[in-house]
Amino acid sequence: MTQRLIPTLVAIAGALFVASLSLFTVDQRQYALVFQFGEVVKVISQPGIQFKIPLLQNVRYFDRRVQTIDAETPELFNTREKKNVLVDSFVKWRVVDVSQFYKSVGTEAAAVARLKQTINDGLRAEFGQKTVADVISGQRDQVMETVRKRADADARKIGVEILDVRLKRVDFPDKISSSVYDRMQSERRTVASKLRSEGAADAERVRAEADKQRDVILAEAYRKAQELKGAGDAKAGAIYAEAYGKNPEFYAFWRSMDAYKESFKNKSDVLVLDPSSDFFKYLKNPQAGQGKSK
Repeated sequence: MTQRLIPTLVAIAGALFVASLSLFTVDQRQYALVFQFGEVVKVISQPGIQFKIPLLQNVRYFDRRVQTIDAETPELFNTREKKNVLVDSFVKWRVVDVSQFYKSVGTEAAAVARLKQTINDGLRAEFGQKTVADVISGQRDQVMETVRKRADADARKIGVEILDVRLKRVDFPDKISSSVYDRMQSERRTVASKLRSEGAADAERVRAEADKQRDVILAEAYRKAQELKGAGDAKAGAIYAEAYGKNPEFYAFWRSMDAYKESFKNKSDVLVLDPSSDFFKYLKNPQAGQGKSK
């Protein structure tokens, strides 16, 4: 019985060994190329268990995921104004035609080297046609899209798709940065000085207008005051005249009383008068002011 099982076990072991050499698995993150005598005989882009001829065929795997090329150091480019700028960028790419990819470049390292050169040439060409302001803010997205399209057209030749090209940083070299910052500060100081001068001129204009309005208001107030004062004096004069017409003697008495009050209001005042003067008429004879009214 045992002797009969041995051949069976050997056959099973041989079948398993052949199966292990014949079957292989393709991950969903990979492409697979099946080679026979160095030539590609099968391209596998779907995940799962696949079959190959043992010993005659072998398999190579290629990454199908989106990959990133990140510049190791910023590149120095020249703008349209002949200004040097340091540009730090990155690229997103992936293999879309694995057969063409293998025939054109063979390995990812070779593909990355070619893509770097393509992107670098595209950026250099675009920066040479743009100003610093364009690549920093004004037309940055447009520049990147133009570079991506040109790079993608070349990358398709090697079975690669360029998904995105982005700038991480655009800056001036250290030697140029200080002079640029100094010039920017000078320009800002000039603008600030201009604004201060304009503000001072506006303030002076406002003050002059305010002074003018004040003078006009004061002049108008003085005119109205004089008119009121004149009207009051005229009315007072009419009242005085009417009082004088009714009783001249009483009017003279009343005016004298006012004169006494004003003259003796301050104790420090000194009057040098002749005692027989008419000024003391009503002090000597108070009954003199009791004349009859008309």
